[in-house]
Amino acid sequence: MPQVSARRLTLITGASAGIGAACAWRFAAEGHDLALWARRGDRLEALASKLALRYGTTVHRAAVDVRDQGAVADAAAQLIDEAGVPDVLVNNAGLAAGLDPLHEGDPDDWERMIDTNLKGLLYVTRAVLPGMVERDSGHVINIGSTAGHQVYPRGNVYNATKFGVKALTKGMNIDLAGTAVRVSSVDPGFVETEFSRVRFDGDDDRAAAVYEGFKPLTADDVADAVWYVASRSPHVNVFDLVITPTAQRDAFVVDRDVPEEDG
Repeated sequence: MPQVSARRLTLITGASAGIGAACAWRFAAEGHDLALWARRGDRLEALASKLALRYGTTVHRAAVDVRDQGAVADAAAQLIDEAGVPDVLVNNAGLAAGLDPLHEGDPDDWERMIDTNLKGLLYVTRAVLPGMVERDSGHVINIGSTAGHQVYPRGNVYNATKFGVKALTKGMNIDLAGTAVRVSSVDPGFVETEFSRVRFDGDDDRAAAVYEGFKPLTADDVADAVWYVASRSPHVNVFDLVITPTAQRDAFVVDRDVPEEDG
């Protein structure tokens, strides 16, 4: 039998950087123990050490690529055996790859996005959700995007995956009617993390230009929103929380106050 802590346990995917790491810090500060999954195990080790030193947090960690269904199933089984079923699952692992029109797109980029943003979310949820249903408590929080609300030029497959996350969030809520398990989505607009650097294959100048001329959200801003959703009373389910920087009013309206160059 697992040695279940009296503290609540939150599982966060894609936890080695960006929104995932910010969520780890926020939930640890609020007294949760953590299970952190990401591909970069060295970063998880460093993060776990800092969290334990700062908050005394118990951190279960595993180097998991959510695209690997077998690895996800094994890591979930080990976590549940050691610590019990998580109280909160934050499906954060996700990425964008490329920014090309569909007819010029790279199918390898498509596969990465579909396998991570959709199939990875499904694999992790499928491994954890049955225990929540059996216990009749738990909360799945999917990190979506405003890209799941509005299609923008050259977003095509990334937009499709985030519209898919929105549909899965709604579908899970319907499937879980009659239980006390909640499902939510937190959908950020522009957030300055490694996201754009990944999308542009490490091109720092191109990534920086995405946020030029306005103040984007930070990973901590999104983590605050995730904590807000997770910390509501058990009878309250926030279906969808959309959060954008003040300068962004939709996918096409961003107030960029970029000074003109002389000459």
